[in-house]
Amino acid sequence: MVENAENAENAENGDSAGPAVLKERRVEDAATLKALADPLRLAILDVLVTSAATGPLTAKEIAAALDEPQTKLYRHIKQLEKAGLIRVAGTRLVSGIVESRYSPAQESLRLAPEIFSSDSPTRVDAYDAMLAAMDRVRGDFRAAAMAGRVDFSRDDSGAQSGLFSHFTYRVTPERLVRLRGQLAAVINELHAEGNSTAEDAVDVTMFTLLYGVGPAPAAGEAPASDPASVPTPAVGSRNDGGPGTES
Repeated sequence: MVENAENAENAENGDSAGPAVLKERRVEDAATLKALADPLRLAILDVLVTSAATGPLTAKEIAAALDEPQTKLYRHIKQLEKAGLIRVAGTRLVSGIVESRYSPAQESLRLAPEIFSSDSPTRVDAYDAMLAAMDRVRGDFRAAAMAGRVDFSRDDSGAQSGLFSHFTYRVTPERLVRLRGQLAAVINELHAEGNSTAEDAVDVTMFTLLYGVGPAPAAGEAPASDPASVPTPAVGSRNDGGPGTES
């Protein structure tokens, strides 16, 4: 979107200055949740957050990074822009056509806990956004695995590089709270450390989903939900944590 001719002219010499990027955005409205409920839109956000240090990207550059047709991305980019998740950082004229460069409006996203309450009108939209994040991680993992880039081997000490665990245990509510705290501590530690600058550093994806399943509600009874006990997930990408859904 070109705000005025002066903006287009200035952008030819560099990206226009804009509001500071939020460290974390709290999501609680249906429009934003609907914008997040698509793996491709999450992928676009991932690319823009990852490239934030080097500068905004055009739709063509985003398409190249995702190995997707450029024409396939326009609708998704516009929806992300409309929801305020990305913004136009600059424009320029290329062969008579206005070319926009996009940047993320935030480094990470966190779903507000109250949207998971039983009377929340956005509860289903929130779950759809979480499911899109699951699909996104699944697609990334499959692509990396098929390309031979995933390492589940053991090193010389016997430690395994990758970790996969899928299980269901019956625990007390107190144990569930403690487990959630332990997982959150690991995630918060990683976020605090940020990206390593070591030459032998590798990209690591961590996808965490922890939830308790209670008894089925009686006929005509609304499902019980205590917002204070529901994990508050972050959906999307972080410069210091990587893509996925965190609880």
